[in-house]
Amino acid sequence: MKHQPTTLTPARAFAGAVAAFACAALLTATQAQAAGTDAATTVATEAPAAEATVTQDPPAAEPPPGVSFFKKVELTGLVDAYYTYNFNEPATGTMTPLRNFDVRHNQFSVAYLELAMNKAATAEDRVGFRFDLGYGQVAQIFNTDLLDNNALVNVQQAYVSYLAPVGSGLTLDFGKFVTPVGFELTESNLDFNYSRAFSYALGPFYHVGARLGYTPNDKVSLSAMLVNGWSGQAGDNNAGKTVGGSIILKPTGKLTIAENVLFGPEQDGNTDDKRFLTNTNLAFNPTDKVSLGADLYYARDTVAGSDVDWMSTVLYMRGQVTPVFAVAPRFEYFDDGGGLVSGAVQKLKDFTLTGEFKSSEGVIFKVEFRRDWSDVDVFTKNGNAVNNQNTFTASMVYAFSSK
Repeated sequence: MKHQPTTLTPARAFAGAVAAFACAALLTATQAQAAGTDAATTVATEAPAAEATVTQDPPAAEPPPGVSFFKKVELTGLVDAYYTYNFNEPATGTMTPLRNFDVRHNQFSVAYLELAMNKAATAEDRVGFRFDLGYGQVAQIFNTDLLDNNALVNVQQAYVSYLAPVGSGLTLDFGKFVTPVGFELTESNLDFNYSRAFSYALGPFYHVGARLGYTPNDKVSLSAMLVNGWSGQAGDNNAGKTVGGSIILKPTGKLTIAENVLFGPEQDGNTDDKRFLTNTNLAFNPTDKVSLGADLYYARDTVAGSDVDWMSTVLYMRGQVTPVFAVAPRFEYFDDGGGLVSGAVQKLKDFTLTGEFKSSEGVIFKVEFRRDWSDVDVFTKNGNAVNNQNTFTASMVYAFSSK
């Protein structure tokens, strides 16, 4: 039978249109959903990652009161012990004539225990101070002062400093300070030799008063002082005062020249007669292994209407033989023309040879032979007056610093 074509009625046409619209809508919704999914994926992929949370350290705790102050303070110390043998063989423990710190014959001795605090006055903090406590034979000999009842026997230095805003800085020190006079220093670890020369032993040790210091540049330093006396007096033995001045020149990195002057009345209850002292010392380092020094003194005073004077020359050398061993010879000539400082009109000489061993930990061992002699018999051996004495000294010194 032959198939008949289908006749499209209005109802069928409407139904077909509805079906076609539904299909189109479904297709459109599906594409929109897919597009939305892709867009969301793209946005999720391209969106920047969330910033990491930054964890900050808590603010530093404030240091306890006083800690910042003591960070500016340098703490130093020294332990110095020795043994000396005098070949003139006086009684054990007897003082060796004309010596100051290496004094006790045939006896182990504690020369010095020192603890010092130092805060320099600077442009950032204009107030400073220095305070040196000392114990032992050196302290007793250094500070013996009946005029002040030995009140400062254990205080080597104690002064307050102020840096005034004048030029490069004008420093005022007020109190007790060691003398600028001489090549040698009180602490044995800072000297070439262990024993001190006659010029140091018979000269001033310290002063009490006021001091001004000014350093215009790195080659010149100037200072002036007004003090009770030049000969290590904390108190004063008359109504006058002593004036002093110093100039230090450093023309090169290898040479230092210092000139010191003191002038004032030093006789008990006498302000009319004046004592004058001039001291020149030179330090020259031709190489990093060789150091040379010279110390020149001239002094004059008036006693009972008569002028007396004395003078001395001390020559120093130190050679660093190895990194741990050094040798230091010294020769001195001291002419006490009036007998005022040594107790006799005489010409003194000393030759000293010191060997120094320094450990990596900073301990210093010094062994020393010294010969003293005079043109008059001022020494004693077996009860008889002689013109010389020979000594041997061994010492062990340790110094430390917080800086």
